[in-house]
Amino acid sequence: MAEDLTAQVLSVLNNADGTVLTSEAFPDKDFVTVKSAVDKLRSREFLEAKQVDRIELVPTEEGSTYVQHGSPEARVYSVVKERGKVVIKELGALIGDANVAKFGQGNAFKNKWIKKDGDSLVPVADSIQDVTGNQLKEISEAKTLPDSKAVADLKKRKLITERKVVTFEIKKGPNFSMEFVKEQTDLTAEMLADGSWKTAKLKPYNFKAKGAPTPSGALHPLNKVRQEFRDIFFEMGFEEMPTNRYVETGFWNFDALFVPQQHPARDMQDTFFISDPPKADPPREDPPFNKLADLTLSDSPSHKRSNSQVKQSDEYKQYWENTRAVHESGKFGSIGYRYPWSEDESLKLVLRTHTTAISTYMLHKLAKNPRPARYFSIDRVFRNETVDATHLAEFHQVEGVVADWGLTLGGLIGFMEVFFGKMGITDLRFKPAYNPYTEPSMEIFSYHKGLKKWVEIGNSGMFRPEMLEPMGLPKDMRIYGWGLSLERPTMIKYGVSNIRELLGHKVDLNFIETNPAVRLDKD
Repeated sequence: MAEDLTAQVLSVLNNADGTVLTSEAFPDKDFVTVKSAVDKLRSREFLEAKQVDRIELVPTEEGSTYVQHGSPEARVYSVVKERGKVVIKELGALIGDANVAKFGQGNAFKNKWIKKDGDSLVPVADSIQDVTGNQLKEISEAKTLPDSKAVADLKKRKLITERKVVTFEIKKGPNFSMEFVKEQTDLTAEMLADGSWKTAKLKPYNFKAKGAPTPSGALHPLNKVRQEFRDIFFEMGFEEMPTNRYVETGFWNFDALFVPQQHPARDMQDTFFISDPPKADPPREDPPFNKLADLTLSDSPSHKRSNSQVKQSDEYKQYWENTRAVHESGKFGSIGYRYPWSEDESLKLVLRTHTTAISTYMLHKLAKNPRPARYFSIDRVFRNETVDATHLAEFHQVEGVVADWGLTLGGLIGFMEVFFGKMGITDLRFKPAYNPYTEPSMEIFSYHKGLKKWVEIGNSGMFRPEMLEPMGLPKDMRIYGWGLSLERPTMIKYGVSNIRELLGHKVDLNFIETNPAVRLDKD
């Protein structure tokens, strides 16, 4: 606990009103202790104080030796002058410091105070002025030096340094008194019981003081923006899809989306493959498919199936065969890709590269009872990317799907304008693009006023018949699909230029705690 100097400060002020309170008044006390006493008395108006800061020059440890013994060159000259002639090898022993002898010779030669005579040193000057030593003595006494060039030279040689000195100009305040009564900070039960509260001096409340920070949890900016997206989707009548499966088979992640097995996205450079187990089991005669309709199979013994289980198994077997056919030889009016489709490739387990795998599963469920539907999802996906300021190996994808009859490309463009308009994003442009599972496909651009250029904000399209008809969806049903990342709008809204400062181990927790909620409004 810091020492209380209030009585001593009052005594100094009582003896000399209007004095300057410096460290000399309390030579054994540190600045924090003195300042604490001054602040306490100032807050009670016992005194008025003005803080005065100044910079002093003080010799360093090496400079202090120059003050005491003189500069190295002066000490070398002094020894040589006194003896008349000194063998160079003996100089260090005579001075008592080999380093002083070594460095002092150089400056003494430079100043032409001494010269060499064979292996010895002899004096040249009759007398000298130890300029460096005298300057350091002046600084030691006056704490300053008028010659700025000399100050710069001494700083360069690391012989002096600057020190900030804080003093207080104090004078008596309206409540000045030599007696400082300690104020009570709390009204206790004992004070109420014995009546001492009536005469007690209570410390006044400081309503300008900052409150103690309250430790609490904080929402990540990504979660704040994610909730804004969810509110927009719910407002537009969407249903949220279950996205709790980070691991997918190649079937749901690629094949069901009519992505050919030779597509570059399936290479090791773009996809994270699971090594244990490396792949799922294929459909069997008696596959106990789980309720999520994954193409995996447990190793449990065979058991009797209900009629609904038999029907489900048959449905998935048919979907599997339809997908194989539409890839390998063509079906439903499509000529397909005409390549030998590999079952092993389809059953490889991967970290999902997009949430469209979930959209495919939901559309397959919709095929059992076709109806207009709107689905959305916001969750994490994984890509084998090189990490830099704009790319991570994992990020969040915002995806929407609309299924109905009579949908057209013009309707998709209009829908995008409404959807992005709710986020305050206007001035949209659409550019034709290629996606294996949508045709036609469009990249979505918006004009960024800050960057003064058009930037891509999403991708969209109408799902291909080769993807929809193998599921059993009606031929005349049309489905919109679009997606964008969650990180890009979050970075724009919060002014983050490096994605690694938003997500990952480099995130500043203070940034998470202090950022307010954000609204995706028109501003």
